[in-house]
Amino acid sequence: AATFAPDRTTADHRAVAIWLLVCAAMIFAMVVLGGITRLTESGLSLTDWNPVTGNLPPLSDAAWQAEFARYREIPQFRAIHSWMTVADFKAIFFWEWLHRLWGRLIGFVFAIPFVWFLWRGRVAPSLRPRLFGLLVLGGLQGLLGWVMVQSGLSDGIEVSQYRLVAHLALAVAIYAAILWTALGLLWPATAHAPAALRRGAGAIVALVFVTLCAGGFVAGLRAGFIDNTFPLMDGSFVPPDYLALTPWWRNWFENAAAAQFDHRILAETTGGVVLVLWLAARRIVLPRRARVALHALLAAAALQLGLGIATLLLVVPVPLGVAHQAGALLLFTAALIASHALGTGWRRGALTEPPAALLD
Repeated sequence: AATFAPDRTTADHRAVAIWLLVCAAMIFAMVVLGGITRLTESGLSLTDWNPVTGNLPPLSDAAWQAEFARYREIPQFRAIHSWMTVADFKAIFFWEWLHRLWGRLIGFVFAIPFVWFLWRGRVAPSLRPRLFGLLVLGGLQGLLGWVMVQSGLSDGIEVSQYRLVAHLALAVAIYAAILWTALGLLWPATAHAPAALRRGAGAIVALVFVTLCAGGFVAGLRAGFIDNTFPLMDGSFVPPDYLALTPWWRNWFENAAAAQFDHRILAETTGGVVLVLWLAARRIVLPRRARVALHALLAAAALQLGLGIATLLLVVPVPLGVAHQAGALLLFTAALIASHALGTGWRRGALTEPPAALLD
């Protein structure tokens, strides 16, 4: 197996980390594109999937008419988009086409440099299985996206909220793994914060992830378009129809009012825990990188709460809805970076610690 030369280890780590950060940034953009696709109801505009050759946009009027004819055959068109002309269809087609194209670009940007780094012996042996696993997960994510789309082509006018959240959760998990790996290459972790702070930061990562997934159910059920008041819902703290479905657990995933309430509570809890962690950390001497990361985490939490409330009160205008989704991933990013900066990063494997000049 290829090994690092002592004088190029740090350079190799940095090069691989930069490549991974580019991939993470592209996935961030992909999640935002997914939000636009959802909010503009564009996701079902492409009714077929060509994973190898891709989907070229129609290049003639006849081709556009044929594509539009395929869309007119699905239930969504008849139920909510029967007013559309070809010109209207082109607008929603664009977002879904761009979303799929961007996904393929991410695959190329990940796979081609990965092979090159392997060939040049610039990937630590302990890191290779992780990166290969991420490559496989990326392919499965594309397949899961098509499985999600299929759920809305014949049986209903929307995709399944379960498949939507699965697609979102896998994207965020891949993003987290890539970002965390890059951070581990740039700043191998050392335990420089009390265990309670590290556990608190880890809990915030989990809370933000769960809140983000709960937001997926809000989007899938179009729950943001009801009870557009704050802090009460339909005049009550808990919406009166919170337990309208049986068995009770179905309300979390299939009842729009319950999904919105759960998302609110999770968001408010996350904001509160972030504030508690920030206040607790102020009493402790921490490295500069950790302090900056905690300040950024608090700012991201405040921004996201503000975006969420504004999106709700204004009944989900597309720009605010997209900003809210981007804010969720920004908050998740800040939580990951803060958790890593507090010392919960990669401690084992073939990575060697870089020179002190690369640290704070």
